[in-house]
Amino acid sequence: MAAFRRRDRPPETVGGRLARWGLAASATAGFAYLFTPIVVIVVFSFNKPRGKFNLLWRDFTLDNWASPFAKEALTDAMALSLRVAVVSAGIATVFGTLVALALVRYRFTGSRVVNLLLLMPLTTPEIVLGSSLLTLFIDSGVQRGFWTIVIAHVLFCTSFVALTVKARLRGFDWTLEDAAMDLGAGPWRTFSRVTLPLITPGIIAAALLSFALSIDDFIITFFNAGAEVTFPLQVFGASRAELSPQIHVLATLVLLVSVAVMGLGVLVRRRTL
Repeated sequence: MAAFRRRDRPPETVGGRLARWGLAASATAGFAYLFTPIVVIVVFSFNKPRGKFNLLWRDFTLDNWASPFAKEALTDAMALSLRVAVVSAGIATVFGTLVALALVRYRFTGSRVVNLLLLMPLTTPEIVLGSSLLTLFIDSGVQRGFWTIVIAHVLFCTSFVALTVKARLRGFDWTLEDAAMDLGAGPWRTFSRVTLPLITPGIIAAALLSFALSIDDFIITFFNAGAEVTFPLQVFGASRAELSPQIHVLATLVLLVSVAVMGLGVLVRRRTL
């Protein structure tokens, strides 16, 4: 049967072979363009520079990883980024889930407008969004700091959560709620015992995505941080006067955390499909 299929298959032309090789080469070049900077960061976390700037490869060392938190300013900035990411992801998950439930479960006037508003933070350039929030906070007399960063992150993370949970709810069998109510369950019991457990994997995936987006944000945070310094801001500022190996070490740790969180989110989402 295999031999019959091979004889039945038309021979590959020279043009087809060149097209296949060209596609493979383009894909390889694209991946190299995307991931080479990341590889450089990881590699230079094992470098032993001779000056303040870790830009040229000198010697391999593990000393940088023996004391990854030697720079107190970097450590404090990392801790702040983690706190902001946890709080903003938690708030955005609650808001986004409620918005998704309202849009999918109920029909109401203005639902199309709400759907459009959800897309605006995703399609608006971050510099526009960040400067707009800055103007709002200044005109309102709000002192910029931890909570203004959280508010800014919640704004764009909520959209990601709502769209992710909406995708999960599209395949939800709403007759399960009707069946639970027919058996005597009230609205809250039906939601907590039937609806919520079934959409929890989608909510977890959305929360993990929000966490990764928040911990990595620079532009919006830059406009609304005030005196607070998150890890991306600290790295940006420190790189002007010094580029120590600890920056590469902590950047690698952030990369590993982000990859783990995103991978867990993808895994959870795949199991829900």
